Amino acid sequence: MHQLRSPEARMVGLSEAKMSKQKLRVAMIGPGFIGKVHSNAFRQVGHFFDVPYELQLKVICGRNRDKLQTAAAQWGWDEVETDWHAVINRKDIDAVDIAVPNALHAEVAIAAAQAGKIVLCEKPLAVSLNEAETMAEAVRGVSNLVWFNYRRLPAIAFSKQLIEEGRLGEIFHYRALYLNQSGNDPAKASGWRYQRRDAGTGATGDLLSHLIDLALYLNGPISELSAMTHTFAQGRDVDDAALVAVRFANGSIGSFEVSRYGVGCQNRNTFEINGSKGMLAFDLDDMNHLDFFDATETPNLRGKRTIPTMGPNHPYWQNFWRPGHPIGYEHPFIATLADFLNACARHEPFHVNFEDAVMVQRVLDAVERSAASGNWVRLDNDS
Repeated sequence: MHQLRSPEARMVGLSEAKMSKQKLRVAMIGPGFIGKVHSNAFRQVGHFFDVPYELQLKVICGRNRDKLQTAAAQWGWDEVETDWHAVINRKDIDAVDIAVPNALHAEVAIAAAQAGKIVLCEKPLAVSLNEAETMAEAVRGVSNLVWFNYRRLPAIAFSKQLIEEGRLGEIFHYRALYLNQSGNDPAKASGWRYQRRDAGTGATGDLLSHLIDLALYLNGPISELSAMTHTFAQGRDVDDAALVAVRFANGSIGSFEVSRYGVGCQNRNTFEINGSKGMLAFDLDDMNHLDFFDATETPNLRGKRTIPTMGPNHPYWQNFWRPGHPIGYEHPFIATLADFLNACARHEPFHVNFEDAVMVQRVLDAVERSAASGNWVRLDNDS
């Protein structure tokens, strides 16, 4: 007969299991909005996934000590520090998470890699292609991640599965847009994201980078493009919007539209893919569902249907809530971190890594060159 364990015995068992895991001591550079998102992922990942490490949130770093202390108290960081150089060189730090303005990514990431740390970096990877390539070279000897979180949304991961199964057949069209209205808000428009010296670019790095990563993930390399960028605010030195037409290596064509003047849209991220056998469409505003059209059905049964991607048998459905219960913005970050930690333990490459992010940066670089020249630009995908 099976003997039930007392609550005390069960707690001892859980403590022993926790103690058997290797500790991973984390430092995070940057306490802002995305720092909160990353902190939550570090805190929550062990609640939803069986990860091979016990994470210790060792130190959070930034320029404003009062802000740091508030963040540390809220998210459970052990210490605060205002000098990131000191954090990088500490022997009691195993991993460095970079959540600072884009212009600082390279300096921090390269220093962390040289110190032998695991490196996690917010997107876009860099402010230029040359900088991104230098960063990717620097981290070759250490585990690394770039936080392109949308790949881990169940609906998008399921889209990848359907495409790989051939459910869409030959792909003809890929169209995507990412709109918000932050540029139309003077209070937000004075932040670092609207300064070239801090951000590198505007809507292209902030929004288009996400669309490009998903397009490369779902539809493969882009072979050439033609782009137009526009700045609505007088005197601003970054782009507010971009329109991009592309040809993919698989023969399909595509379009991307991004804007921080998408008035009426707070965070609208969508894509639609048309193929010979079907269609997929995703909208972040309804992130727990995926639209699918099966063109192989008999004519009288053809029609777009909306699939709930909350399980059963959808990506990550066993890690979060029961089937039919929605997940939120924070969950793909948690899933991203879980997949990364398991890849680290298996000594396997993780995607999206710095090399993958260089491919995104290569497209962003081509967008800038095309917008400046007014010409189509070919991409060298063999680099």
